[in-house]
Formats: sequence, structure tokens, C-alpha cells
Amino acid sequence: MTLIKSISGIRGTIGGKAGDTLNPLDIVKFTSAYATFIRNTTQSATHKIVVGRDARISGEMVKNVVCGTLMGMGYDVVDIGLATTPTTELAVTMAGADGGIIVTASHNPRQWNALKLLNNKGEFLTAADGAEVLAIAEKEAFTYADVDGLGSYRQDNSFDNRHIDSVLGLERVDVTAIKQAHFKVCVDAINSVGGIILPKLLEALGVEYRVLNGEPTGNFAHNPEPLEKNLTGIMNEMKSGAYDLGIVVDPDVDRLAFICENGRMFGEEYTLVAVADYVLAHTSGNTVSNLSSTRALRDVTERYGGTYTAAAVGEVNVTTQMKATNAIIGGEGNGGVIYPASHYGRDALVGIALFLSALAHRGGKVSDFRASLPTYFMAKNRIDLTPDTNIDAILSRVKELYKAERITDIDGVKIDFPKSWVHLRKSNTEPIIRVYSEAPTQEEAEAIGKKLMQVVSDMQ
Repeated sequence: MTLIKSISGIRGTIGGKAGDTLNPLDIVKFTSAYATFIRNTTQSATHKIVVGRDARISGEMVKNVVCGTLMGMGYDVVDIGLATTPTTELAVTMAGADGGIIVTASHNPRQWNALKLLNNKGEFLTAADGAEVLAIAEKEAFTYADVDGLGSYRQDNSFDNRHIDSVLGLERVDVTAIKQAHFKVCVDAINSVGGIILPKLLEALGVEYRVLNGEPTGNFAHNPEPLEKNLTGIMNEMKSGAYDLGIVVDPDVDRLAFICENGRMFGEEYTLVAVADYVLAHTSGNTVSNLSSTRALRDVTERYGGTYTAAAVGEVNVTTQMKATNAIIGGEGNGGVIYPASHYGRDALVGIALFLSALAHRGGKVSDFRASLPTYFMAKNRIDLTPDTNIDAILSRVKELYKAERITDIDGVKIDFPKSWVHLRKSNTEPIIRVYSEAPTQEEAEAIGKKLMQVVSDMQ
């Protein structure tokens, strides 16, 4: 059983003792701290908080506790029901709310759930803000409303359609071209909210579709992380030759992966690259991704005359860097697309609409689109250490050893070689160093990663 409290919220497995798992007592405590933080930092006359959830089995229970607690703190709750993470983010601004709570554990297995916390812009709290929420929770420095100050509760199921309308209205989403292409797609909605909203989106785009695992039961048909090893079902379905494109989302629909018409992975890392290629071909600008994402985004950006910047791992770090560089598109290599013309949050609906627009303009097969992009291969490894190992000291020595190369140290140590890179990043929860490496071939990627792993091993 696990309970993890971090700057990004609270998450854990359901069931067990208070303090050890995600349970009603800890949900009340953390929600109360969040409401206190919002009251202390937000000037508003609305006193509204939006709450949305994915389809996890525990979602109804957790949502009810969250909503009741917010009412007890004097906030009016707008419950948008089963909703994607990006829908909830947009709902905060559309409703003029002071903040939002998303009940979702993203790609974690069915026994997990979590609270994701939003500010009044519908964006995730910063590291400093998250730390303040944790401090309030630790001190239990919150006061509940008296009977005359209790908040209200209402349901509003309009935001799916409002989200879709906002996507269709984006300048680079070419609805006419998509409809004229007569696409046939297969969707794996992993038994969550994607099964509700994606059919509506695809119908609005004039796309013929079949949905696998579409019923939002929360009983995920397979491991919900959209990686190749978990997607044999849709990959086999695509091999029938009946579809132009396969679409995969995670339970809260902020991550997006594509399957080529031949049943092969387009590559989770390449979701953002493909969409950026299309956007940059029509609009000059800059891009951002995190340090562990493929170099292909940099190559594509520079091809169109823009500037690529790497951010520390984490969505809030990426969005902060995007704002600083006026990036027109960005995201993460896990299939997360952030398009500021819509909002500063990973949004699979935006990614799908932009990708289909790109495909409609290009013509041809999805596999041809993938072949047109810069090709790199990535290896992901880990170095297990003892709890007593001074990881920071090891990373400092690595940085010194490779000081002749281009070094980035905003999040661990990333070493850029002419045709490859290695990123060493310490885990926040375990005594390990994660090792990501990328090169023009899989063999080279594995080799450069293993070389750095040996360097670290020799230091111990």
C-alpha cells in the first residue's frame, strides 16, 4: 500500500490504514489544505472550484469526499463529472473558477487514484505553490466554514462539448480537410473517459471510427500506460488493414500515442514531433520539451527557423519554459502535446485534431509521415544504488568528467554529443539514477547508455 505526497498533489493506492494509502481521511486533509491555499492566494468573488474525474473504480468515492470537503471549506463546487484532465483544466477558466481538482492517477494501474491541483488559470500548481499546500496540510492550518458559510454544489455536464468546440475552433485544425480525407481510425480508450469524449470529437471531424475498450468502467483492459508492450490489442487490430490510423490515450486523456496503418507504433516520442512539424510549417516559432525527450523536436524546430529549448522533467517546468520563450508548441516525450493557442496543458484532443489535419494536408500513409521525420532511437535504463549513496556527488563528478561536451544540469546531468545524448537523473522516491540515451540507431543508444552506467559504477 502506498501514499505519496508531493508538490504535484497526493496519490496512492486505495484501501488500508490512514496515512499509508489514499483514504478518506487523507483526502479530506489534503483537499482542506488546497482550499486554504486557494483562499489565501486568490482574489475572487466567485469562490468556485471545479472538480472532474476519470472513470477509475474509486473515482466516485474520492470525488464525493473532495466535493464535500470543499463545501465544508466554504467553496461552491462545480462537478463536471466524468471528464478528461484537459477538459477540467479548460473548465476552470470557462467557469471563472478559483481553481480545480482532477481526480485521476493518470496512467497508473486501477488500484491507484490521485488529486491533481489547478490554479485559477486551469494550470498545475508550481513547485513553490505545491510545497505551500503540503506545509498547510502538515500543520492542519485550516478552518472550516460555519453553517451560514457552507458552499453549494451543482453538476455541469456541458464542458465536453465546450472543449470539443474549442478544439474545432483552433486556426490550425482544418476540419474541412479532415472531413474530405474520409479517415477510418481505431481508438483504444482504456475503459475510461476517452471512451466518452473521443467519439464526439471524431464525429465532429467526420472521421469513421471503432473504439476498443470504450466502456468507462475503470476496469482497465490492460496496463493503462500507452507503451508498445501494453498495446498488442490495437496493434493487432490495425494489422487487418481496415484503418488509416490507430489512436491510444491514457485514462485521463492527456497522453497520446499513434499506431501506423500497418500495426506498428508511430512512437510515443514522436507524437509531439509530428504535431510540431505541422504547426511550424504554417507558423514560425519556438518549441520546448523536457530533457529526456527526443532530439527530433530540436531538429524539426531548427528546420523551420525556430529555437528549441529543453526544460526540466515535469509538465509545470515545460509550461514555464514555454512561456519564457514564447513557444508556440511544446510538451513531453510521453505523448503529451501542449498547444498554447488552446491552453497550457497536455491535451490529447488537441493532439488528435492537429495530427489529423497534418495527415489530411500531407496525404499518404501514417507510416510515410513517420518516415519523413528525423529518426532517433532511445534507450531507458536505471542504476540501482544504496540508500547511503551520495547521488548528487556522483552526478557532479560525471559533469566534471564530460565538461568538454555540452552539459545541461537543470535536472540531473544531460550530456549532448554530436549525434547522441545521455541524461542521468536521480529519482525523487528511490535510490536510483535513471539513464536515458538517444542515438541514430538502437545499438548506439544502448551502447552510450551502458557506457555512462559503467562510468557511474566505477565511481562507487
